[in-house]
Amino acid sequence: MGVRKIKNSWWVDFHIHRTRYRKRSPDNSRSGALAYETLLKQRLARCEPIDEKPKEPQPTFEQFAWKWFDHYVRPNNKYSEQLSKKYALASSLIPFFGHMPIRQIKSYDIERYKAEQIERGFKNKTIANRLTILNKCLVTAYEWLELEGAPPKIKWIKWAPPEIDYLSPDECEWLLSQADGVIFEMVLMALRTGMRQGELRALQWPSIDWLTRSVAVRHSRDDHQRLLVPPKNGRTRHIPLDTDVYALLYARKRTSGYVFLAEDGQPFTKRRLWGAMRRLCGREKFRPIGWHTLRHTFASHLAMRGVPLPAIKELLGHATITTTMRYAHIAPSTLRAAIDILNPKTAVDGELRQPGVNRWQEMQGSEAVERAQASKFA
Repeated sequence: MGVRKIKNSWWVDFHIHRTRYRKRSPDNSRSGALAYETLLKQRLARCEPIDEKPKEPQPTFEQFAWKWFDHYVRPNNKYSEQLSKKYALASSLIPFFGHMPIRQIKSYDIERYKAEQIERGFKNKTIANRLTILNKCLVTAYEWLELEGAPPKIKWIKWAPPEIDYLSPDECEWLLSQADGVIFEMVLMALRTGMRQGELRALQWPSIDWLTRSVAVRHSRDDHQRLLVPPKNGRTRHIPLDTDVYALLYARKRTSGYVFLAEDGQPFTKRRLWGAMRRLCGREKFRPIGWHTLRHTFASHLAMRGVPLPAIKELLGHATITTTMRYAHIAPSTLRAAIDILNPKTAVDGELRQPGVNRWQEMQGSEAVERAQASKFA
């Protein structure tokens, strides 16, 4: 029988295996009914039910956000990251988006949120961090709930990256001269390897390869769980040890356990290590710095000495080169060479392949000789 129109409505009406199927077409047109008939027959051929399931009510952003936090954030993020995301959800994102069903959140709503955050005086960096959390939550919602379409696009807010604080060579010497004991060892290790403070606290003796003179960074220490966790990007990296660090560690070589322990024989906590650095900087009123400043110092000194950025990336364990590019401006050699090309005193001569200053001096000398000869015969 196919399709037919009954009282201004198009219906699908056909028989398969002596069973009659008669249903109203969701698209009230002849072409829509024909397409619906084809769809139903395909479902029957695949032994699928043709009656559509009633749509489940869509969760609001608040309902899904806490589900996402429990089932995604907790298993995949460090405790400190869990705290920051929980605070962002509770204090900012849920108060604004919480009552809205997931699929009803549009790009316009996100723009309104950005405007509200700016009006309330939040910095662009803070707003960008919160938008990152919102985006990940929405992307996960569309995946888990199998929603049609795509999550709303976010126009990312721009923000200036913070300036990098690093120590000069003289400041490094002063800091090392003021430290002693295990704190001296940890400061030296941080300055010569660029390891994060959590990685220093988690360092185990088996991670040091005495044959290759390198350290394998496999863990970071989680104070909340009091156990070892993977480093920030989840990948093990290997860092060569310089002579000073190697000799210092080899002098008290062990086969197991933590490399750095506090006076009571327990692993350092983040709070305890921060206090040690604060007391160290308090001597002679040295400017306050954190342990991450030592990591910046390691990378900055490498860049200033012409080490390629990809090599610095691998030593620091960055996931992408974009993060390492923050040190690009500290390496002036390439930029200086580019500027010197414009100066005839420093540019490279194209024909003789020698510094242009030599050709310039020769030219100046020749001109001086010509002037002297001209004045002699004048």
